Amino acid sequence: MTQWYQLQQLDSKFLEQVHQLYDDSFPMEIRQYLAQWLENQDWEHAANNISFATVLFHDLLSQLDDQFSRFLIENNFLLQHNIRKSKRNLQDNFQEDPIHMAMIIYNCLREERKILNSAQLSNQMEVGSIQNTVIGMLDKQKELDAKVKAVKNSVIDVEQDIKTLEDMQDEYDFKCKTLQNREHESNGVSQEEYKKEQMNLKKMFLSLDLKRKEVVNKIVQLLNTTEHTQSALINEELVEWKHRQQTACIGGPPNACLDQLQNWFTIVAESLQQVRQQLKKLEELEQKFTYDPDPITKNKQVLQDRTYSLFKQLIQSSFVVERQPCMPTHPQRPLVLKTGVQFTVKLRLLVKLQELNYNLKVKVLFDKYVAFFSSLFRKFNILGTNTKVMNMEESTNGSLAAEFRHLQLKEQKNAGSRTNEGPLIVTEELHSLSFETQLCQPGLVVDLETTSLPIVVISNVSQLPSGWASILWFNMLSIDPKNLSFFLNPPYAKWSKLSEVLSWQFSSVTKRGLNADQLSMLGEKLLGPTSGGSHDGLIPWTRFCKENINDKNFPFWLWIEGILELIKKHLLCLWNDGCIMGFISKEKERALLKDQSPGTFLLRFSESSREGAITFTWVEGSQNGKSPQFHSVEPYTKKELSAVTFPDIIRNYKVMAAENIPENPLRFLYPDIPKDNAFGKYYSRPKEAPEPMDLDGPKGNGYIKTELISVSEVHPSRLQSPENLLPMSPEEFDEVSRIVGPAEIDTVVCIT
Repeated sequence: MTQWYQLQQLDSKFLEQVHQLYDDSFPMEIRQYLAQWLENQDWEHAANNISFATVLFHDLLSQLDDQFSRFLIENNFLLQHNIRKSKRNLQDNFQEDPIHMAMIIYNCLREERKILNSAQLSNQMEVGSIQNTVIGMLDKQKELDAKVKAVKNSVIDVEQDIKTLEDMQDEYDFKCKTLQNREHESNGVSQEEYKKEQMNLKKMFLSLDLKRKEVVNKIVQLLNTTEHTQSALINEELVEWKHRQQTACIGGPPNACLDQLQNWFTIVAESLQQVRQQLKKLEELEQKFTYDPDPITKNKQVLQDRTYSLFKQLIQSSFVVERQPCMPTHPQRPLVLKTGVQFTVKLRLLVKLQELNYNLKVKVLFDKYVAFFSSLFRKFNILGTNTKVMNMEESTNGSLAAEFRHLQLKEQKNAGSRTNEGPLIVTEELHSLSFETQLCQPGLVVDLETTSLPIVVISNVSQLPSGWASILWFNMLSIDPKNLSFFLNPPYAKWSKLSEVLSWQFSSVTKRGLNADQLSMLGEKLLGPTSGGSHDGLIPWTRFCKENINDKNFPFWLWIEGILELIKKHLLCLWNDGCIMGFISKEKERALLKDQSPGTFLLRFSESSREGAITFTWVEGSQNGKSPQFHSVEPYTKKELSAVTFPDIIRNYKVMAAENIPENPLRFLYPDIPKDNAFGKYYSRPKEAPEPMDLDGPKGNGYIKTELISVSEVHPSRLQSPENLLPMSPEEFDEVSRIVGPAEIDTVVCIT
């Protein structure tokens, strides 16, 4: 059973999360057509290997050609068109960068697995705290379901009462006219009979009056119930969804789907529309027959105004940004937009009424709410079609939506528009996109507006890390999307919250977040060694992103960003497997290694490299009662890791003293995992090398195969005694001795 098939069996709230994974950069139709093939490929490896990514890219195009042939046989013209269009888009977007495609597909498949796990978790409800949370959410959902159902049932009840009232009024009117006609007849009616009929009419009138009062009171109660239910939807459920959306935007757990909210909003909206019709019916009954004091006459205006007000509030609140602005080239970094690069954004109306389909034209506006300090900020124009009609056909789940897919920003270059004397750097400028439309129905005109979360606009991709830091800080600490002056006086962040957000930065792009020990080290780095990573410690914005950290010439966040990039491009498998301890101080490192077997090593990130670097430290056994010795290799950056994979570096690493034979000192990954067990599956080729003079290479070019290894020169006094060394073969040693000079440290050599 394919993963794709399993996903399609999930509830709609999980399916909506799947829908949000796919867009024009990699359309869902390709995922559908090639489900089995896509899941059988190693996209994780392809995302880190240009050659393999290129092979898979061309294989994917071939698969699409095969699919096109099948549609050709079936004579399905529309699907033929779609598959050709998808193929052209893939070629345009990824021909020169197949690794980017591999990363997108890998991320989509990984997120699908997360969604499946979430669905299984919500079904199991076995663990205490999770069970309580899920049960609490289900109880809350049941409570809201009951409230919405009560509104719907009350409307039905009032509808029935109005029909009864109409029947009573028709009967009363008929009997009144009958009695009047009989009065004018020649034979007339007796006095006694007339009095009797008058008494009956009086009783009917009292019943009619009572029924009118009852209907009016029921509508009052219905509107009270509706207002209470609507308040829960708008002020609780919708607010929680928007907060979860903020969290998801900065790497937190995926947001819940909107389908349930849409269902509730739509039922309440339909109920209010029915109440409007019911009030019109009462007005018709009043016009046919009224009296003083008529409860309809007395209350109709108040009821009409209240119904209109509730419907207006509901419809205005239901207009939301379902998917925040994002460049398809950087799906993990929404809300950071680069000038001249297309971005997408999706709007949705949670009130799904058929009469609204193709009746709401949405317009995009830029920076509507920065007028009062606009002189401090850059100004931009929106390029592309800035209007879109909301409809139910384009959205895969049939929701009433409008998706803008080809918008761009261009900076206005007006003379004197901005100087470098402003209080904020460009990545601290917060901008926003506003969306406006108008609902027009007979007797009803409602202006709708919603706003995106604040966005940062950059002009160079090098500004992306700083721009993302601003997005993190805002969405961690503010819930007001119109607070665009946030960075004029940015609040402090509690370490308890910032540590969670930092962990999300890793878990959102890999399979692992940060554990308590790793976060403790980062907390000490931000708060100082005496803080112990206190959860209540307060961290200023400048400390996080602007000030140089400790004695380094770069800030904390750019150091983290460099490590994230290093992991994504060169260390993903090792990080996911838990091989990299990563964030650990040198003191803690030595404390862990000192009691371990000689040759035990651990992997940590360098604290002195802005672009991200990784090193390993190993322990040597104590000699003559002395303390054990520790050795750390010069950190490896993306430059070295682009030439040789880190597992191969660890496998082939050698240390050499002037008069000793080179050896690999790395034996056990901390605490006691044999090196080859930990890294063997990632070695680029089997450990047994081919014969030195094996000239039958793939191309038969006659060259002897070579291998890049790292060699460190260490003074003999710092090495273990010769009897503990693991010697290389004489041939290997002769070749290394020929190439490596005694003064060279941590250089790369070629050996046969």
